[in-house]
Amino acid sequence: MTARIVVVGSLNHDVTVWVPHRPQNDETIHGNRVEEFAGGKGANQAVAAARLDAEVTMVGCVGKDGRGDFLLAELDAAGVNRAHVSRVDTSTGIALITVDADNVSIVVVAGANDVLDRERIEGAATAIKSADVLLLQGEVGAEASRTAALFAAASSTLVLFNPAPFNDVAQQVLPLADVVVVNRYEAQQLGDAEPPILITTLGADGCEVRIDQETTRVAAPKVEVIDPTGAGDAFVGAFAVALVDTGDPIAAATIAVRAGAAAVASLGAQPGMPTWQDIDNL
Repeated sequence: MTARIVVVGSLNHDVTVWVPHRPQNDETIHGNRVEEFAGGKGANQAVAAARLDAEVTMVGCVGKDGRGDFLLAELDAAGVNRAHVSRVDTSTGIALITVDADNVSIVVVAGANDVLDRERIEGAATAIKSADVLLLQGEVGAEASRTAALFAAASSTLVLFNPAPFNDVAQQVLPLADVVVVNRYEAQQLGDAEPPILITTLGADGCEVRIDQETTRVAAPKVEVIDPTGAGDAFVGAFAVALVDTGDPIAAATIAVRAGAAAVASLGAQPGMPTWQDIDNL
């Protein structure tokens, strides 16, 4: 069965700089290289699912500019349905990413992503209600995200929420989420929230899957890290597809950690999203 995934989220133009170390206050350093990629957590997760043969629809906004043209072309190349991606007068979102030997830091200017509103979500209601899984993140507005989650909750569509970054979207969406995927930092922000399925990603250490009060640890394969950008998005996209395929959260997480590991072995977020062959080769 082909998984039907709808992603409501961000589309960003990523500018990634690799540096030998983080600059201190008032320090200027030379970067090692700079690359530009298609990104945004929503679009990354959409491409991740599409690479694994899912039928994916993206809902979001880009500007009427060259960056928007680039992002739409990348969705087309990945086979993502962009009928619900709107062109707006605000400039396309951009992410400035700094990568050193140990960490990744990201500054996002939302731009067109902030224009995604309730009306545009209502236009995608039929797609959301007919999907197997709705993917949500924290890079578009709370009203749009909650509206999408309510459409899913009123149907049989599973809501998978990745509260990254952790912000006011979480307050609106967490009560409606069937599956929540967080990293270690985001896990600390959850407070008393107890989603039916909670997955905490642990980087090279894999992930933990908590179903009710039972927690299972899933190990990740060891790989050489080339670029960690987008590894979490690869995990989320792969988990959504694998959960539809298997019906088993532990089996899906086992596939997802392998997808995340495969993603870090390539440059860029969307270019690094793995195929089934990439996952099988680990």
